[in-house]
Amino acid sequence: MAKKSTTKKQKSIEESLWDSANKLRGSVEPSEYKHVVLGLIFLKFASDKFEARKAELIAEGKEKYIEMKEFYNMKNVFFLSPEARWSFIIQNAKQDDIALKIDTALHTIEKNNPSLKGALPDNYFSRLALDISKLAALLDTINNIDTQQDKAQDVVGRVYEYFLSKFAIAEGKGKGEFYTPKSIVNLIAEMIEPYEGIIYDPACGSGGMFVQSIKFIESHHGDKRNISIYGQEYTNTTYKLAKMNLAIRGISGNLGEKAANTFADDQHKDLKADYIMANPPFNQKDWRTDNELIDDPRWMGYDVPPTSNANYGWILTMASKLSENGVAGFLLANGALSGGGEEYKIRKKLINNGLVEAIVILPQNMFYTTTISVTLWILNKNKAEHTRNIGDVSRDYRNRKDEILFMDLRKIGVPFEKKYIQFSPEQIDEIAKTYHNWQQHDKGYADVPEYCYSAHLDEVRKKDYSLVPSKYIEFVNRDENIDFDEKMEILKEEFTDLLKEEQQSKQELLKVFKKLGFEIEL
Repeated sequence: MAKKSTTKKQKSIEESLWDSANKLRGSVEPSEYKHVVLGLIFLKFASDKFEARKAELIAEGKEKYIEMKEFYNMKNVFFLSPEARWSFIIQNAKQDDIALKIDTALHTIEKNNPSLKGALPDNYFSRLALDISKLAALLDTINNIDTQQDKAQDVVGRVYEYFLSKFAIAEGKGKGEFYTPKSIVNLIAEMIEPYEGIIYDPACGSGGMFVQSIKFIESHHGDKRNISIYGQEYTNTTYKLAKMNLAIRGISGNLGEKAANTFADDQHKDLKADYIMANPPFNQKDWRTDNELIDDPRWMGYDVPPTSNANYGWILTMASKLSENGVAGFLLANGALSGGGEEYKIRKKLINNGLVEAIVILPQNMFYTTTISVTLWILNKNKAEHTRNIGDVSRDYRNRKDEILFMDLRKIGVPFEKKYIQFSPEQIDEIAKTYHNWQQHDKGYADVPEYCYSAHLDEVRKKDYSLVPSKYIEFVNRDENIDFDEKMEILKEEFTDLLKEEQQSKQELLKVFKKLGFEIEL
């Protein structure tokens, strides 16, 4: 009997490049190596674009202009001086000072192109003291990317995005906050439909929300020139990643003059956005002191968010920056759905003011930094009747001002990278369709047990303004008052906090014994 042939799945260019680059990492931490690899990808991309424009000028008989930056900038191409070009780097790849040459190239590009101010890695290569042979091999690997090969496929954008996700997975729990999994970002974009106007992200990480917004516009035959992008990022290295991510895709964006804390140093104080997409830090503690930001205009007359947790600080920051018809889709830990104290007062007022449109529970294991299930909130300042056109699609929205849509997606998703879950494109389409049908009232929406429920505000008030979906969605063969998955998550968080407190108490006790001259172990 003839042996059955098996066809091996061919690796994509992204996978092949990642495998090669990762093998060359050696002892360098992923969090550091990320900036090395992504910086080189940017350098290769910028150089390829420069060489293509240079060839264009020569073909037009304009050789005398090939070293004049104006003739590159007019076509949105970065000007590269000779020592900053990829060809120069490759020629010197085996030299002992190649790390210094790369740092110099990136510094020179940034200096010659004001739009890249603060965008490129600085002194990474020299400081990390990478093995010369490994760095030379990495340069050869990056050299295999033909960024101009298929502009329609956006090869370099795909590679950059793939590498961002792989580095986020490699960094794992407690790190990787710079990246929101792509399928979640796609879901937010498909639900709030950022088609034209101002898009804002107050905790923009590496800029994934902006990239998917542009992809949404392009897939619906819109014009990305009708979108303005504003963002802010606290971590300087991540701020650079975001600026590179936008530059690689030819996206103009205002990420502020510098990396800065959104609460303490708002870079867009007077901004009013049509769309907000965000994944701010979960359960951020001590985000302000008791005396800070008491009279901040972003609280809009609501109670001041508690110092113990920034969740409602983020909610009110985003609500305050919505335009008259603005909509926001953002992620928060599930605890924000039912907290007490000032959080309760703020949530009650948000609900009574008709701002909360939808609450969507996501599956566990979607994030690379935490295993917990989280919530997608949608705030909408225009839940009243209106018509909206998205490309060829026209939607007639009906008045849902006195209702909130609850959705539970914890049984939806497909395996990804062995231990993670993501949404398939078909699942994203179906979820978004449910939401849009609900918005339009007469488009065939119906409550579905264990999936979705439209609650009138009177019901929400009777449940004391809780936004926990399991209090509204019908669950089959389950005590209607207990969502066991939700309960386990809360208990897990409480247990983790107790363990931390116990460890802190032990450390304090050891210090006391040490002062008394005793050396003991606990």
